[in-house]
Amino acid sequence: MKETNPKAVRPEIVIFTTYPPRECGIATYTQDLIVALQNKFKKTFRIKICALELSTKKHIYSKEVAYVLQTDNPASYNEVALKIKQNPNIEIVVIQHEFGLFRNFESNLLACITQINKPLLVVFHTVLPKPNEAIKHLVKNINNIAQGIIVMTQTSSEILKSDYGIDKSKIDVIPHGTHLVTHLNKSVLKEKYHLGDRKILATFGLISSGKGIETTINALRLIVKRYPNVLFLIIGKTHPAVVKEEGEQYRETLKAKIIALHLQENVLFMNEYLPLNTLLEYLQLTDIYLFTSKDRNQAVSGTFSYALSCGCPIISTPIPHAIEVLQQETGVIVDFENHKQLARKVIQLLEDEELCATISTNAIHKMAPTAWENTAIAHAFVFEKITKNRLCFKYKMPKINLNHLQRLTTDYGMIQFCNINQPDIGSGYTLDDNARALVAICQHYRSYKNKSDLAYITLYFNFIKNSWIDKGSFLNYLDEGKNFTDQNNETNLSDSNGRAIWALGYLISNTDILPKELILQAKAVLQLALSNVMDIHSPRAMAFIIKGIYYSNQPEEKPSYTDLTKHLADKLVQMYKHESKVKWQWYESYLTYGNSILPEAMLCAYLTLGTKAYKEIACTSFDFLLSEIFSENSIKVISNKGWLHKDADRKKEIIGGEQPIDVAYTILALSKFYDTFKNEDYKQKMEIAFHWFLGKNHLNQIVYNPCTGGCYDGLEEFNINLNQGAESTVSYLMARMTLEENRKKRRLNNLKTQKSSRIKSLKINPQKQIEFIRAYNTQ
Repeated sequence: MKETNPKAVRPEIVIFTTYPPRECGIATYTQDLIVALQNKFKKTFRIKICALELSTKKHIYSKEVAYVLQTDNPASYNEVALKIKQNPNIEIVVIQHEFGLFRNFESNLLACITQINKPLLVVFHTVLPKPNEAIKHLVKNINNIAQGIIVMTQTSSEILKSDYGIDKSKIDVIPHGTHLVTHLNKSVLKEKYHLGDRKILATFGLISSGKGIETTINALRLIVKRYPNVLFLIIGKTHPAVVKEEGEQYRETLKAKIIALHLQENVLFMNEYLPLNTLLEYLQLTDIYLFTSKDRNQAVSGTFSYALSCGCPIISTPIPHAIEVLQQETGVIVDFENHKQLARKVIQLLEDEELCATISTNAIHKMAPTAWENTAIAHAFVFEKITKNRLCFKYKMPKINLNHLQRLTTDYGMIQFCNINQPDIGSGYTLDDNARALVAICQHYRSYKNKSDLAYITLYFNFIKNSWIDKGSFLNYLDEGKNFTDQNNETNLSDSNGRAIWALGYLISNTDILPKELILQAKAVLQLALSNVMDIHSPRAMAFIIKGIYYSNQPEEKPSYTDLTKHLADKLVQMYKHESKVKWQWYESYLTYGNSILPEAMLCAYLTLGTKAYKEIACTSFDFLLSEIFSENSIKVISNKGWLHKDADRKKEIIGGEQPIDVAYTILALSKFYDTFKNEDYKQKMEIAFHWFLGKNHLNQIVYNPCTGGCYDGLEEFNINLNQGAESTVSYLMARMTLEENRKKRRLNNLKTQKSSRIKSLKINPQKQIEFIRAYNTQ
């Protein structure tokens, strides 16, 4: 996606849709989509709403509603079309289409969108199979006017192609969006909502007879014989259209059935429109979610999607959405209106906790690509396509969120792995993770001076200090009981020792803001660590040590450990000279992991000693690496599924196996090179690399989870690894803080330039010059 021009008038996107406060599934869908687009992209466009309502039912809307279309008023179609047509800033019109919204006024809708004469995108929330001639004619006419069509399932796409004859090139499948959740503890949530040890069944949404809730109530009579503590939650108000036509007749029928079957203690009506956070918590505490729709033509369900993303084991009737998603132990399908079959399946799941856990985990993985953030990215690509790239998108920087880092940290250190976003204490601790965490939290403290960071800085430093052993090195692996494991005897620990030295050096570089006693301890540990590294041969270990020495020298006027820096840098030079050729400017015969730290270390050696050969090799090798991992507007780091060898065929590209740590190390190196040489290309590549976390990758999916503050463990060929372990989470934070520091430096430099220019302009008036300097210094 191209970058936007901040000085240009922002283009507008107008969405025809029902919209809150109107209570409707499409209204909620559109509101969630808009929030996601605005959170994902930085001032790229303005979104305006054309609210759909009946002339007899008017609403008071929020400011984003710029137009109102009374769908039962022919004149309103003409008025709205004329206003939109005359606005030159409108680039796209999007219609959230449901057949019932325009019933008996379909010809007016067609005339309206024809008159508008803007690029048109239609989102079909329902696609009817085997349509009658009237419906088929309507959909084909809409297709003739529209530049693009979005549906939410592959099934709907196939129906459009086979039953309506629509060209597949015009159709994009973007699943119904879902909310990212933190996956809280089920028992804790049950206590919070006073549900104790009850087994919870649930359904939610606007209630109508089409939801088939009576099927569950009939099944409940059988279920409670085996599980008398079951409670069925019916969450949601009656659909407003139903209330208008028949009042609460359906709800009253359900209540009468409950009384007749003596199930009053096993059913709870929650007749309200719950706030989103509360709803998501109720779904997370649900043991089994029941979707019993009787509508054979219902293409997709937002309630169904939300339940899956919350990890609910789900039992559903076979609507197309369910058939498509609930495969390979992701859920259970039952026949329409078959209460006995439903009862058997509920009992089966209640009796098999392991199966429920498997279904829950599979559902979370299945629904990850449908997070609203990913849905927003997918829509942005469609917007670009139908406007022929007239819209220029720029990703918005997420707020810094330390929640997951803090959850990963015990009173001893940072836990190594996670099961999705739940820390796995059984995985133990590593020196590697705690060293990187020390760097990241020092970065955060330097930027924000948050006093709570000091506790974490001390904790991670103590972990490093306690990992030192009398034999003259650090050990890397500890179990949950804080004991060193046998893995330390089976693994080369040179790189881990190097990382520890880098972290200690970085800690010492913050002498001006950290407690003196902490700095003295860090210097003492660093001195011990550097006493036994002359014979290290791992290039990355040597690079980390050079970086550690470089940072430890930042507070000092006279560099220390220069002989050691020279010794290690010369080793890297020899490796480079031995392996490099015209088309292979590198230190080894292959590119593996953490490649960026090698040229960055050579640059640090140059900045420490001033040796020109170090500078030349640093720049040449770094530019070679960048040429291998960057395209025009994206990064693809070396895959851990197969390293890139010197003589390898570059055309045989390996997809997947990309790790957050490699992207982060690249950003750190780009920042150091930019600070040194002020080459704008380095700065631009920093932004491009960071966008990898935000969705600019081959899957077009987020790798950073803004809900938890965690980072997913890897980008694979067809999926994201959803585990949010220490390495990936800290890597993201290091990258995020590096960009933050870089932007603050640029703002400060701009202020200094403005100050200098202003002082010069005031040089003829000394008094005004003094007043300006005082005002500037208070900023």
